[in-house]
Amino acid sequence: MQVKSIYRNARISAFKAREVTREIQGLPATDALDLLRFVPKKAAELIFKTLSSAIANAENNNNLNVANLVVQEAVVGEGPTFKRFQPKARGSAGPIRKRTSHIRIVLTDEVEIKRREDKAAKKSKKPAAKKTGAKKTTAAAKSAATETVAPETTATETKE
Repeated sequence: MQVKSIYRNARISAFKAREVTREIQGLPATDALDLLRFVPKKAAELIFKTLSSAIANAENNNNLNVANLVVQEAVVGEGPTFKRFQPKARGSAGPIRKRTSHIRIVLTDEVEIKRREDKAAKKSKKPAAKKTGAKKTTAAAKSAATETVAPETTATETKE
């Protein structure tokens, strides 16, 4: 089942908010909340509120389990633009555009949860086995090299 939440007329440009929504798409809802807590951007706070609202909608309206929810879609569209003017030299005026956006988040429980750590662990396991063998050979070569090298006398010892 799909559950959505929309934050309309958010006072941030859509371009800035899209940076943050790209990061949470496809993540489990709880992981996305954790990620948004630590992103140091204004958009992260607005998206956090929208995501937590979507989670609350899923729990209260549809009786869904939060552990099974995945962010299926996180979209930021442009909202209305407030047009203001800044006085300029010689009586002219320069336009100021105060942009707004609409943040829409869709959660679903129909998609299988795939965590990013699991993908990274699978990729790192295969090369790690090869690297450990290489480390053993280099460690063995280093120990063999240290055994064969005899301690030499330094220049200060020979002068005395």
